Amino acid sequence: MAEEFTASPLFERVERARRRKTKIKDTHITLAHGSGGKAMHELVEGLFLEYLKNPLLEMMEDQAVFEVGSTRLAFTTDSFVVDPIFFPGGDIGHLAVNGTVNDLAMSGARPLYLSAGFIIEEGFAVEDLKRILHSMRAAATEAGVQIVTGDTKVVEKGSADKVFINTAGIGIIEWPAQISATRASTGDKVILSGTIGDHGTTIMIARGELETEIQSDTAPLNRLVEGMLEEAASVASVDAIHCLRDPTRGGVATTLNEIALASEVCIQIYENRFPVREEVHGACEILGLDPLYVANEGKLVAIVAEEIAEPLLARMKKSRYGHNACIIGEVKAEPEGIVAMQTAFGGARIVDMLAGEQLPRIC
Repeated sequence: MAEEFTASPLFERVERARRRKTKIKDTHITLAHGSGGKAMHELVEGLFLEYLKNPLLEMMEDQAVFEVGSTRLAFTTDSFVVDPIFFPGGDIGHLAVNGTVNDLAMSGARPLYLSAGFIIEEGFAVEDLKRILHSMRAAATEAGVQIVTGDTKVVEKGSADKVFINTAGIGIIEWPAQISATRASTGDKVILSGTIGDHGTTIMIARGELETEIQSDTAPLNRLVEGMLEEAASVASVDAIHCLRDPTRGGVATTLNEIALASEVCIQIYENRFPVREEVHGACEILGLDPLYVANEGKLVAIVAEEIAEPLLARMKKSRYGHNACIIGEVKAEPEGIVAMQTAFGGARIVDMLAGEQLPRIC
């Protein structure tokens, strides 16, 4: 039986600090502002949200969900600047399509149409562009979406690094589910769809001279989510799936912190339950990385009502992209806004958001 966490004075101090209004104190943008961690949250919440505030943006989800007539839609956008642009298991084209598909799927939407905008550096090889477009076509076919509009800009040599891609996507929400980072509730179970750290570790290794068999996990998760919704509906209700997030920049640790803050709950996780490939664990030790903070591009975190957790897990394990799924924790009432981990040695520690920039240009 796992030990219960108690609200230590340290946990309480962190909780009080997190209730303060976010403000950006930096005078210049740094790489840390794109990390997905604390600096990025300060930039988005303390600056972008202040100037562009509206009810949909204030939800701070990875997509906007709204109604047009009687139809619920999800809309998202993302930009990709990964370096290198080709890496084991994928390339910038795969990431662009899959990342946008996944952001839509995390709202319970069925992705339909994507746009693609390219910023290309003068001198970029046409053969490399063909390779990227081939990957995008293959990824779109697997996900069941179409790229229906786009834009191309070419800038002088030295004004960009090879190629940057922006994608946007729209999908339809056909299930009566209200999936949001604000809906984690006491007693919920936390499910992770598979091994962590594969993508970020692959990118770091691709930049150096290490040789391993690690590959990026870039993948479309919309079919996995569709199966989860079907299973939840058959067991109880689709509304029993409370939160879905794909833990990209900042990794699983940052994603769980976002949910804990949004829902004002404590998320209790267990170190010995996290699936990490041996090769990833070894590479992270060499590189000085913590897999909890390393980006993933083909995994999701689900927070669901306790009564559907086991049947949902069994359904996920039958999926191509969920066969390593596992329950990694549960939701507690207090201390609010905290992610607490029971270590392999039986102790407890706070798992905070990513601080600083662990790995720039990861996606």
